[in-house]
Amino acid sequence: MSDPDGKAEWQELREFADVDLLRSYVLSWHVELNTLFIDVDLYLMPGHPFYEKPRPAEKVCIRPACIEFPFCEAFDPAGQDGGEPVETAGNLGHGVITGFRRLSDARYEITGEFGTVFVSAERPLLKLKGP
Repeated sequence: MSDPDGKAEWQELREFADVDLLRSYVLSWHVELNTLFIDVDLYLMPGHPFYEKPRPAEKVCIRPACIEFPFCEAFDPAGQDGGEPVETAGNLGHGVITGFRRLSDARYEITGEFGTVFVSAERPLLKLKGP
């Protein structure tokens, strides 16, 4: 359960209901009009409305998706103080997500094979991409 100062693990955020971020993979990062976009291969669990039973050659349900952070003011790769201009987001790496949490109402921490990234932005939006 989230605490009064706004901290919460990703499982507690309604945007990530019935997905498993720890089995998801970041493909790329980019910014458009002050919105940070994180393209991911998203692991859907059976309770998700877009879950489909995996084909015989597949073991899990993976769908292309995008995590959007609207009104992104800055991000701090590897926790650098002061943040980087959001336009440099494309320089971040890719890889498996190992952690995602809200630190306060407008600050998030994302960790993975790409390192640790702190994002200052509005609440994230999760959008699945078309077929």
